[in-house]
Amino acid sequence: MPISYLDSRNPEFPDPKSASQSMDGLLAIGGNLHTDTLLTAYRKGIFPWYGKDDPLLWWSPPERCILRPHNIHISRSLKRDIRKNRYAITSDSVFDKIVQECSRDGNRKSKGSWITPDMEEAYCRLHVAGAAHSIEVWLNGELVGGLYGVAIGGIFCGESMFSIVPNASKVALIALCEGLKKVGFSLIDCQLVTPHLESLGAKPISRSDFLNILVVQRYRNIDWPNFDDNDIFAKVWDRAILGRQ
Repeated sequence: MPISYLDSRNPEFPDPKSASQSMDGLLAIGGNLHTDTLLTAYRKGIFPWYGKDDPLLWWSPPERCILRPHNIHISRSLKRDIRKNRYAITSDSVFDKIVQECSRDGNRKSKGSWITPDMEEAYCRLHVAGAAHSIEVWLNGELVGGLYGVAIGGIFCGESMFSIVPNASKVALIALCEGLKKVGFSLIDCQLVTPHLESLGAKPISRSDFLNILVVQRYRNIDWPNFDDNDIFAKVWDRAILGRQ
């Protein structure tokens, strides 16, 4: 199927199943990053991803990386780190700071981040609308890691994570999984398959399987978990020390 070009004022997304197989799932070009546009895209299994010199690109890859919250894998070295460092976990306390740090982390690692200023503003608007959330990891009162993404019904669409100290983003992901399990989320959409994500328990599924799950999950009414509840980090601690599930 040819790539679709979206109107900047009233974008209408094509069927995600029509995304290019030869271009890693590129579906459409153009449109906008308005809150309603982004929510429509996520509910269809589509996400934006582009560089600072690129047009606005929308993707629905043929293979989707997902993580079931109960399948998170904690390595022995990570367990040792959690035992040694008593991290503190919060959610949505400094959302814009998390997005900024993720952008800086991308710049440090690849000399260019896909989280452009326009993207930062768009996800901050999603946060104000109650759809985007962050997890923050603190050590000795300092922000050392975190992640952010978009909640669509029973699916959390992870966007980016960062670490200032080793393992901090992994701690954020573990805490996220514990919180999502507690309130009944089905899965985390990790979007693209990477060895790093697979080492944490994520696995690839086909686009058609992902879209079938999305149809069931996207309009579920689930409250965002309360990460001020000490029970969530207690479970992280139990899993690190005792291996409890």
